[in-house]
Amino acid sequence: MKHACKRLLIAFGMLASTAFAADTVTVSNAWVRATAPGQEVGAAYLDMKSASDARLAKVETSAAGSVEIHSMTMKNGVMKMRMLEEMALPAGKTVSLAPGGFHLMLFDLKQPLKAGEKVLFTFIIKDRKGKATTQQVTAPIRAGKD
Repeated sequence: MKHACKRLLIAFGMLASTAFAADTVTVSNAWVRATAPGQEVGAAYLDMKSASDARLAKVETSAAGSVEIHSMTMKNGVMKMRMLEEMALPAGKTVSLAPGGFHLMLFDLKQPLKAGEKVLFTFIIKDRKGKATTQQVTAPIRAGKD
């Protein structure tokens, strides 16, 4: 009986630590830009804030074949966009994914993204030790630039 209780306490401890790790990242202001019929690429934006140092390692959605984390910068009048393997989430700082900066690119869209609908994302977030947790994020689709 002692061993069963001990194993049960260890299991609850592991579940609690997993839930805590996922809860330390707050996602707000998430939205996806509506697309035109036939458009195969879309973009999503949001704000993320982590209680401790972490990294956004991967993003998935059934709405697209793949999702990439991108940065966008202007240098000498030329806009440069590049894919990031991961995006740092420094402790206590809000990281904004917004038009003209960091953003999520949705490739091989399964259907047009229509204003008023929603997209469900799964975020894979790694803590500073590399332990991964997942977080579900639902983002409304909006028309227009912002």
